[in-house]
Amino acid sequence: MKQFLLFLLSFLVIKNAEAQYTRYIIQLKNKATNPYSLSNPSAFLSQNSLDRRTTYNINLDSTDLPITPRYIDSIRVSGNVIILNKSKWLNQVAIKTTDATAINKILTLPFVANISTVAAKPSNNNSIKPNIEKDLKEIISQENMVQQKNQSVSNFYDYGLTTNEAKLHNVQFLHNIGMRGQNMLLAIIDAGFYRYTSLSSFDSMNLNNRVKDSWDFVSNHASVVEDDSHGMSCLSTIVGNIPGNFIGNAPETNVLLYRSEEAATEYPIEEFNWVCAAERADSAGATIITTSLGYSTFDDATFNYTYSQMNGRTTIAAKGGVFAHRKGMLLFTAMGNEGGSSWKYLSTPADIDSTISVGAVNVQGIVSSFSSYGPSADGRVKPEASAVGWNAYVQSSNNTIMQGNGTSYACPKMAGMGVVLWQAFPEFKNYTIREAIIKSGSNYFNPNDRIGYGIPDMKKAFTILLQQYANITNATNNNCNINIQWKSKDVAIMKYIIERKLSNETYYTTIKEIQGNGNILSNKNYSIIDTVTTTTPIAHATYRIQQIIDTATAGNNLVTIDSITLSVDNCNIILNEKFTISLNPTKNSANLKIETPYPIDNLWIRIADLKGSILSNQKYSKNAGISVYKLPVEFLAKGMYVVTIYNDKKIIATQKLIKQ
Repeated sequence: MKQFLLFLLSFLVIKNAEAQYTRYIIQLKNKATNPYSLSNPSAFLSQNSLDRRTTYNINLDSTDLPITPRYIDSIRVSGNVIILNKSKWLNQVAIKTTDATAINKILTLPFVANISTVAAKPSNNNSIKPNIEKDLKEIISQENMVQQKNQSVSNFYDYGLTTNEAKLHNVQFLHNIGMRGQNMLLAIIDAGFYRYTSLSSFDSMNLNNRVKDSWDFVSNHASVVEDDSHGMSCLSTIVGNIPGNFIGNAPETNVLLYRSEEAATEYPIEEFNWVCAAERADSAGATIITTSLGYSTFDDATFNYTYSQMNGRTTIAAKGGVFAHRKGMLLFTAMGNEGGSSWKYLSTPADIDSTISVGAVNVQGIVSSFSSYGPSADGRVKPEASAVGWNAYVQSSNNTIMQGNGTSYACPKMAGMGVVLWQAFPEFKNYTIREAIIKSGSNYFNPNDRIGYGIPDMKKAFTILLQQYANITNATNNNCNINIQWKSKDVAIMKYIIERKLSNETYYTTIKEIQGNGNILSNKNYSIIDTVTTTTPIAHATYRIQQIIDTATAGNNLVTIDSITLSVDNCNIILNEKFTISLNPTKNSANLKIETPYPIDNLWIRIADLKGSILSNQKYSKNAGISVYKLPVEFLAKGMYVVTIYNDKKIIATQKLIKQ
């Protein structure tokens, strides 16, 4: 009786709606009698997709299996039915039909759970006229381009108009160390990519065949070049490459271009299309998805969401986005442009807890009035990040670079940064990359509902991940020869500082510096041997590895990688050596008296401040016996200094010097 009533209710709903609705979603009960098997995943997932699962220890499950083919066949032959799209994650099929008999027949199929309406019939004139976004404005001048160009000559890219956008996030740092998107795969899901095959900013992408797949989930064909221009402009902020004029944030990444949005209408069928596009991105092996689409209200108000449903768990798009994260991908979503409307808040799928939702600021870091408000309905901080979406430079469909407004542009700009950051640290899972981006935000310790955690700094995010990756891998004491081994990542503009502090010392002393090498960031392993000899009884020695991640620019570029303490009590030996600084403390002059029973051909006397900066480094040759050397204290400011005496490269003594 219960099943009959359910069928009758469904029949009445469908019957009343048939004049208005022509597109439906069929929820299936299971994937029984499926010819596909998890033991042979290459039949339905690409090798890139399987590699991602292997790298990040993601298990295959039933949601990876395609929908049972015979279920789809049974639905197709139920009457005048067109299969639109199908979602293996949701185990749902979208159809188009005006055949009420077919709907009722489908309801009787034993594997069908229910049917819901999701869209009205499109108008006969369903073509979308490509146009430049209303919020784009041409402001390019030759003077502006020259001015911006001069600001970027020291970087790998000449950013031109996008110089200040790059500087706001320090993304040029990642580009300069070789992280430009090579061999990465990003999917962009949008309303169309009009003329992307012929516009200037995509020349490099097209010439190098970096579009690896495209599909139109609205019209069900492979071409996406004839539809709306919105996705094209978003794409340009990632892969754009016009030297001296316009540079995207991941110019060398490979891309997947998927159209899920019907720009002329707004119905939940577009959310379903979006999920199907995300599934295709997963199957193709994408690591990042960016989408500048959002859903809250629809052309038919009966489908409208409420703010309370923006909790990351309720909507079709949110459910699909959660699956995308579980499959190992990182999702970037636009917050929406409802900051000045009655809705005000974020839209879905920006409400997902595992996404990076992106708000809009200008190059001064000021939040735009149109950027949608957080938090999510369940109180989580939204947005997670903010990027330039107010007067943002983008490619227009008339082949000029223009400025536009929208979180639509902030989102792909942030996604491009995510690509090159993850490229630097492929060892880490999606949530670790997400966490680093959030923690690098300018407002991380004081987030709000406008800018969220703030404007991410890619150099800071790099530092966060480097400290998680790099560490001392081994340390041994072999007859007072201390061997320290460590791993890290570097390029030629980076440098390591190895420091030591004995148990009777207060400050670290630099014992060695090692320059990085190469032009593209890569994993490195290093080791040093330090011989410890002392005339003063000591118990242990602490070693600290620090890395300067950018010797080419000023600022706080010093990263502490790791430290370790070793027992060195077997290294306490008595030598007939004496090292004495006379007049210490001193105001004007001081002498260093060195007594050794042996000659020193390469005697170095180094004076450094307590930060390790070398202020004097003088070389001498010494015979056995006593020698006295004048220290250049007259040039020193008041304070404490460390005088280190070397026999060639070996430290034989350290003394403190106080200038009054």
